[in-house]
Amino acid sequence: MAAPPDMELSSSLSLELLPTDPLLLILSFLDYRDLVSCCYLNRRLNQLSSHDPLWKRHCKKYWLISDEEKSRRNQGWRAIFISTYCDLGRYIHYYATLKKAWDDLEQYLGQWCPRMIGSLKESVREEDLDAVEAQIHCKLPDDYRCSFRIHNGQKLVVPGLMGSMALSNHYRSEDLLDIDTAAGGFQQRLGLKQCLPLTFCIHTGLSQYMALETVEGRNKYEIFYQCPDQMARNPSSLVMFITGTSYLEWFTSYVNKVVTGGYPIIRDQIFRYVHDKDCVATTEDITVSVSTSFLPELSSVHPPHYFFTYRIRIEMSKDALPENACQLESRYWRITNAKGDVEEVQGPGVVGEFPVISPGKVYEYTSCTTFSTTSGYMEGYYTFHCLYNKDRFFNVTIPRFHMVCPAFKLSTA
Repeated sequence: MAAPPDMELSSSLSLELLPTDPLLLILSFLDYRDLVSCCYLNRRLNQLSSHDPLWKRHCKKYWLISDEEKSRRNQGWRAIFISTYCDLGRYIHYYATLKKAWDDLEQYLGQWCPRMIGSLKESVREEDLDAVEAQIHCKLPDDYRCSFRIHNGQKLVVPGLMGSMALSNHYRSEDLLDIDTAAGGFQQRLGLKQCLPLTFCIHTGLSQYMALETVEGRNKYEIFYQCPDQMARNPSSLVMFITGTSYLEWFTSYVNKVVTGGYPIIRDQIFRYVHDKDCVATTEDITVSVSTSFLPELSSVHPPHYFFTYRIRIEMSKDALPENACQLESRYWRITNAKGDVEEVQGPGVVGEFPVISPGKVYEYTSCTTFSTTSGYMEGYYTFHCLYNKDRFFNVTIPRFHMVCPAFKLSTA
């Protein structure tokens, strides 16, 4: 029986006869794994999948290779992809995200905190990370390893890369630990078993830890501050304030907050005050805004004592009339905890000062408060008197601002 005409036509077609451009267009939509697989199907696809421009997209997507860097390397896109994959292939799902975070952070620091750039350490080798795993007898997560293939943390200096906090008699600045220092602080003691320090503050001794195993009530790769449970009989009983669920999420969310201006730069340091954009109030020519921060090192769950600091910015519009210059006379606070209990506070000045505000001038100060509940809010007003009409007094609204303790859990040690 004769074959149908359409069957004869299809059997006469082969891949060798198809035009090159449509095939290259099809291959350009494939991921790098599928592109590699095509190399093993037949000679034609092997030749086409080696077409250098096909690998440009993958170099940019996974390794953030720019045209300028390609020119410096004096290699083709395919060669660059393969050589980079041989070195960093196990991190292909993390590298671009972490590399971009580091690049963004370096660019931001170069503009706003240039002296911090000098504290960053160069990358470590793969065998250095393997040696640390052998030393602590635990596997490091790939996202953590990947970050240290880009930068090996920083030197133990001030200011710390992971942010600062300052009150009148308290100062904290956290360094991002290099791999050897972190390994030296690896914990096996009860309460912190299998925990690796990520940060360290020279002044307070405070660290953020990452759990390398699911043990003592922690989830694997969870990141936390630890503080003692003061009412427990067992000194190993800890409270853990959770700051991240993985290294990737913890580091990139911090960097994003920094580079988008979410944290203020004060005295060439990153201060970890969080500002709610809605927490602003304007009275006449004066605007008051507030940012807040939780201090785990001064807090306790048992007994309940949650410590917060807040930074207030008072600014007079630069378009205000000179005769509107005024001086802060007193403050009034209405403080409400999560149970609805209210405390009222009234007194002269702020932090012992009576600032003068004039057109375009800004006054900022830091203070603190504690709650017996995990959250609460404050609101109130300042009373000013006019410098050119001392009989005139007026109140300036302080917007309501909320303070919330991060999620925490108790160690089951």
